[in-house]
Amino acid sequence: MKRWLFVATLVFSFVFSLSLAQTTVTWAMWGSPEEIATHQAVADAFMASHPDINIEIWSQPWGDYFTKIQTLWASGDSSVIPDVMFLSPVVNYAADGVLENLDPYIEASNYPIDDYWPGLLEFGMYDGHVYGFPRDIGLEVLYYNKDIFDEAGVDYPDETWTWDDLTAAAEKLTDVSSSGRVNRYALGMEGGKYQLWIGQNKGSILDDMRNPSRCTLADPEAMDAIKFFADMMNNNYAMRDANLGQAGGDAAVFQSGQVAMIIQNASRISAFNAAGMNYDVAVVPIPEGGQRSASAAGAAWTMSSFSDDKEAAWTFLSWLQSTDGGQAIYTSSGEILPALQSTAKSDAFMGASDTPSNRMAFITEGENAKVGRAGFFPEWNELSGSIISPALQAIWSGEATPEDALPALCESVDAFLAQNGYPK
Repeated sequence: MKRWLFVATLVFSFVFSLSLAQTTVTWAMWGSPEEIATHQAVADAFMASHPDINIEIWSQPWGDYFTKIQTLWASGDSSVIPDVMFLSPVVNYAADGVLENLDPYIEASNYPIDDYWPGLLEFGMYDGHVYGFPRDIGLEVLYYNKDIFDEAGVDYPDETWTWDDLTAAAEKLTDVSSSGRVNRYALGMEGGKYQLWIGQNKGSILDDMRNPSRCTLADPEAMDAIKFFADMMNNNYAMRDANLGQAGGDAAVFQSGQVAMIIQNASRISAFNAAGMNYDVAVVPIPEGGQRSASAAGAAWTMSSFSDDKEAAWTFLSWLQSTDGGQAIYTSSGEILPALQSTAKSDAFMGASDTPSNRMAFITEGENAKVGRAGFFPEWNELSGSIISPALQAIWSGEATPEDALPALCESVDAFLAQNGYPK
């Protein structure tokens, strides 16, 4: 008995001393219970290889996350402010001084920033410095239902498709009853992705997405792109944005067969595979003489400037964003197209499943990704949410035409920029 007590005491002392030697890094993110379960698996994998660092998850639903984070920052209490946080847009929070400049850590550890997709790391930058690492790249591809294409006698899309090809296919894929009721739309695409068409047509939202002086949505390139998307809706080829939301979103209408195609990121793969859908993906069609213009953007992991142990936070953050660490685990879960090209081109993504078979579409779009789909200045969210989006919603609903709405919209945008001191 005495020997057993002696051994037990030694074990307890070892475990207790180990716990005292551990550093705790608090890790914050939003997400559903399923997403949090994946985050916990990532934390467990890290702790297994880094026993001196304990990862403590702090999670909130999307609707509460940013408000509660702001409350913690306002307290100024480093003991309750998370060390590593999932944030977007990084520029807003970096401008407020609550994020750590990661440049010194990157330089000291030779962290491979060249492994990110073209332009993507800029989404985590402010004033020329890196403040966050995007976890994934939210670029879009064209998902298509092979059964519906076969039924309509339409060839599957490929890299040669233009806007004209998309429109011609949409005419055949759309099913309208004799009473005028649309039984099936060709396309389901969120109105908020309008920037994709503009970028493909070599247009822009502002003349400079970092230090703007004027709105360019009424310029011919942007005007024609918005007219293209609006015409798709007006001709019943594409579901109107409001109707898409009411129907449960693009994933719901694609799975139910209410649309033949959607334009969306990699996050839909796992759900469509679980549903046993007969689908594939292709690059998004571009206009004749246009360019590929996938979105180089994504929410980013950041470090708090309030962190009490920034070296431990950096150890975790850099492991999160490595092909052998968190990137591989997230990719294997089927939830993301990883931010690192090496991970995306590895078996973690390319060999993850037989469906979709054309995963090269993601690689092609990623290699041609562009910045400029969102503003890199602190007032962008206010400008987009309060001025640009409401005006565009009137176009998507059919209540206004691009020719009438866009010049007036640009007048409002220009006034907003001037009031906020742009260009600086």
